[in-house]
Amino acid sequence: MISDNHDTLVLLQLAGIGGVVAHGPEETAKALAAALKQKDLGILLMTELAAESVPEKVREMRSGGALPLLVEIPDRHGTRRGQDFLSRYIREAIGVKLE
Repeated sequence: MISDNHDTLVLLQLAGIGGVVAHGPEETAKALAAALKQKDLGILLMTELAAESVPEKVREMRSGGALPLLVEIPDRHGTRRGQDFLSRYIREAIGVKLE
């Protein structure tokens, strides 16, 4: 788990999920590189703000199709995405507009 804030990390640690706090693109890129070196990592959770700080790396992970699966989660302030983010994502990924 890579979080941009301590509160989200602590909450997930209470659920048994380990991780680190990273602020800014440099720390986040370093934390991401360390996470990707783990051979047994199947799912990597990142807060939306942390993922926004390294957009190129997130794009690479999503387009590569290899493990770990990257899942962006909202932090304690809620989601940063619009209400139609899932429809937009599908439209961008496969070119189909859902109504």
